[in-house]
Amino acid sequence: MLNDFFTKFDNILWGVPMIVILLGAHIYMTVRTKFVQRKTFKAIKLSVTKDPDSDGDISPFQALTTALASTIGTGNIIGVGTAIALGGAGAVLWCWISGVFGIATKYAESLIAVKYRVKTRDGKMRGGAMYAIENGVSKKTGINFKWVAVLFAVFALFASFGVGCGVQTNAIAKIMDTTFNPDKTYMLHFFGMDISTVALISGIVIAICVALVIFGGIKSISRVCEKLVPLMAILYVIGCIIILSINFDVLWQTVTLICESAFSFKALGGGLAGTGIMIAARYGVARGLFSNESGMGSAPIVASAAQSRNSVRQALISSTGTFWDTVVVCLMTGLVIVSSCIKNPNIDTASVEGGELTSAAFAQIPYIGTPILVVGIVLFAFSTILGWSYYAESCVDYLFGPNGIIPYKVLFIVILLIAPITSLDIVWTMSDIFNAFMTLPNIFAMVVLAPVITKETNYYLYGNRLDEYDKTPVPFVKRRK
Repeated sequence: MLNDFFTKFDNILWGVPMIVILLGAHIYMTVRTKFVQRKTFKAIKLSVTKDPDSDGDISPFQALTTALASTIGTGNIIGVGTAIALGGAGAVLWCWISGVFGIATKYAESLIAVKYRVKTRDGKMRGGAMYAIENGVSKKTGINFKWVAVLFAVFALFASFGVGCGVQTNAIAKIMDTTFNPDKTYMLHFFGMDISTVALISGIVIAICVALVIFGGIKSISRVCEKLVPLMAILYVIGCIIILSINFDVLWQTVTLICESAFSFKALGGGLAGTGIMIAARYGVARGLFSNESGMGSAPIVASAAQSRNSVRQALISSTGTFWDTVVVCLMTGLVIVSSCIKNPNIDTASVEGGELTSAAFAQIPYIGTPILVVGIVLFAFSTILGWSYYAESCVDYLFGPNGIIPYKVLFIVILLIAPITSLDIVWTMSDIFNAFMTLPNIFAMVVLAPVITKETNYYLYGNRLDEYDKTPVPFVKRRK
């Protein structure tokens, strides 16, 4: 009953209005920034340069990999498969389109996050949509919008328990249980419940590993992410390339089917063929946002902690996250799944879960296909947990001050222990809902502060002043009394 209610609410929330708002924001920011996507390769080059003399807690590359840690997660593997299962092959193209235009949105939201960031009394940088709304939007309009900033922080905090915690640890436990306990041999009977021993152990190991990292703060998280993210991305991409090589003979048919089903104004029979443009767009855009988080306001939180001489420089670096996540990784996942389904018609896309579609695709690689996928899901999910833990930490600090951080982290670890042995059917739906609730105030902030975004972009980027320091001092945070 409850699950049906939230599913209906999610369908309404992610209907035509949200798709129009999100894609509209992507296109609007693309125009306001003069198609900043064309600077992507310049931004990639900047992402590997250090800026140690600038204000910030971590390097630009560490900020990028920490943001990528949270975005390159199960959404790239399970989420894309889910979009294809529900929206047909056309969802892949809509996911990709959302990603291409989303680069400008990620740039814009990161710019205002760095522009309006603050410094705590102990020297830490804090930023994100909540500070941009409170310090930027309120000043620009002359109206106190602190309540909107508080709402964003609350929504992000709740989202961290779902998309950033429960979904990820459950995905790890599920894949480990499927791999090492397929016959349900290792089970515990506890208070009338059958609990997988493998899932339970997985949860304990995840919780311990996460605790060892997140209690060290952003510097500890970023040090792990800068090493883990490139490794897991390269491993996964290599697996995708191998599968696409195996399916090379159907690649043109794959691309044709994706394009045709993306823009079909009528259902083509469901399944891989598609269910019409609105369904394909609905699931493609929703999964695109879940994957790259452009417009959601999450990644700019960690961008605010980066050492950067001006807001535009870090915004450019942050925008590459959407390029790597959706334009590259999600697209490859989509091509892998659709081409595998074409080559193996026995795969019924209408009756299997997203994760099973990806598993069927990787199973084509003899001996190492399934292990690559298992390791990929574990690493992707683990890194997402680390990234989201910092997002939520910043929101807790904004809402309750530093005294609320330790209790939050303890609760976060407890959820990591519980999620692997609980049914989370409703969590994906709730994740979509909280994604939308975070997106609306964040887009509101970007639209109001669009003149600031344009001014900063014209001065630093198109005025060839990316190496110039912004001499405006970072203000100290005003704590709640």
